[in-house]
Amino acid sequence: MQTSTQNKPAGENVPRHIAIILDGNGRWARKRGLPRTAGHAVGSETFRKIALYCRNIGVDYLTVYAFSTENWKRPEEEVRTIMRLLNKYLREAIDTMERDRIKMRVFGDVSGLPEELQDLVAETNRISERYEGFQANICLNYGGRAEIVHAAERYAADLLEGKTEGPLTEERFSSYLYSSGIPDPDLLIRPGGEQRISNFLLWQCAYSEFYFTDVLWPDFSTDELDKAIEVYRRRDRRYGGVK
Repeated sequence: MQTSTQNKPAGENVPRHIAIILDGNGRWARKRGLPRTAGHAVGSETFRKIALYCRNIGVDYLTVYAFSTENWKRPEEEVRTIMRLLNKYLREAIDTMERDRIKMRVFGDVSGLPEELQDLVAETNRISERYEGFQANICLNYGGRAEIVHAAERYAADLLEGKTEGPLTEERFSSYLYSSGIPDPDLLIRPGGEQRISNFLLWQCAYSEFYFTDVLWPDFSTDELDKAIEVYRRRDRRYGGVK
């Protein structure tokens, strides 16, 4: 695994929670005359390296945007390939999660995924409940607006059934999100050159620091992550107040 030769960010002021939009797989492949699916294969290995590195430098949570509710519009062969890669990765994760001390959760409408993938998601959830430690969250069939609607529907159902009472606060509403119990991201990274968040963690990123880079996701190295964290360290986070 590649590591920085200097300015390694382990230690003070490392973001507790990093979120990343995995962008640029298709363009990475096209630049090399390869099918888009080849970029997704390399991108999945990049995720593995970055997740292990985050754990090693003291990050508690890594949340990645792997497949959005809008990605179903992509070519059928590309969607099938992404699902095969997710299937392969989750199977490997089940074999190594306890060894690597990495918990894993999936955010999104799991019911919309292939049945075999749903079963693998359930298995990773069962394994993750057995221990504490670094947690990787993978957003599959996920959309930020859909998550908020889903949370509102769950809250309304609980209210009608008498399972909750009192005013609806931000804290209470957050407990109905997929990310319930997890701190909001401190740092949101988007490789690939685009400068938007594309319906990703809309509620949770209200006060996240954003970092955009032209590096395509398959080329995103631990050195690139170090650069993002160093920029984050120089930010003055006031949360609407003054210092």
